[in-house]
Amino acid sequence: MLTFAHLWLFMLAPLPFLAAHFLPSRSADAAAVRVPFMDRIEKAADGVSKVRKQSRQWKSWIVWLLILTALTRPQWIEPPIEKQVPTRDLLLIVDLSGSMDAEDFTNAAGKKTDRLTATKEVVGDFLLKREGDRVGLVVFGNAPFLQAPFSTDLDLSRQLLEETAVRMAGPRTALGDAIGLGIGLFDNSDAPAKTIIALTDGNDTSSQVPPEEAAKIARDRGITIHTIAMGNPESVGEEKLDETTLKKVAKAAGGNYYLALDRNELEAIYTELDALETREIKTISHRPRTDLYFWPLAMALIFSCSFSIEWRAMLHNRRVSDITSPSRLRVNAQTAELEVAKQSIGHEKHKKET
Repeated sequence: MLTFAHLWLFMLAPLPFLAAHFLPSRSADAAAVRVPFMDRIEKAADGVSKVRKQSRQWKSWIVWLLILTALTRPQWIEPPIEKQVPTRDLLLIVDLSGSMDAEDFTNAAGKKTDRLTATKEVVGDFLLKREGDRVGLVVFGNAPFLQAPFSTDLDLSRQLLEETAVRMAGPRTALGDAIGLGIGLFDNSDAPAKTIIALTDGNDTSSQVPPEEAAKIARDRGITIHTIAMGNPESVGEEKLDETTLKKVAKAAGGNYYLALDRNELEAIYTELDALETREIKTISHRPRTDLYFWPLAMALIFSCSFSIEWRAMLHNRRVSDITSPSRLRVNAQTAELEVAKQSIGHEKHKKET
């Protein structure tokens, strides 16, 4: 789309006409010869002079308009380029302790499978719905590990989740340390919304930082934590679900606590979280502009040069025609005869004196 940065400059278009009409004409004192047949000369030259004058006026008008167009800074605006800026950083924390290999869940086909496989399927589908978010992934066992940093590449996060395995981070459970690692990942985040979704099926037995203390730190830094407990609440030992702690963690960090006893409940939980943690995308639009002022400026230069060349050629032809015209030649001949007569009279006078 063509646009002009200073469109108001076109209001100056009639300026030359106003100047010619209101300003006085330039007067020049020059020698003149009065002849009785001057009116016939003016009539003969009137048609030619009018055409030349109109031609000069039109060319000057075109050059003025081209220069004025260049001054208005014409620009060609390209189609908008849009950039989507995520407004939420979402961190998924997944338990890889030994109890995650218990086959008490079902897969998408309805067959029995282990908890981690069911988690991968449900969380993978959840990731596909989070278009516009930056998503990170932390896995934990004896210690937490960063599996995927914050990124808008959801396919990469899903792929890295698929590559996890039970006990790859150790057989025990360190939920508090995993939350602590997640809090540190948000230090460089400038997203308005920060959320952690922590999934575990066991009791925290190896964290150096208690989960409740980590949740309080997250709250102070504006991070919301949702906790999901999966598996059998009646389990004992390392596999025991500490629902009390998970509820306190969620409450301290302004989140919700969920219990998933099977795959259907786990899907419902992530569906609820998807609706609860709404996706908001900030779009930044930019339309590139290309300056075109040099085109009318170049055309004005070409017109001006051609006009100057034509004007010089016309003056040259006029001078040649004036010199070679019969009347001018007759005047020159008469002048020469007068000069010869004067010289001869001067010689005769000089002889008589001597």
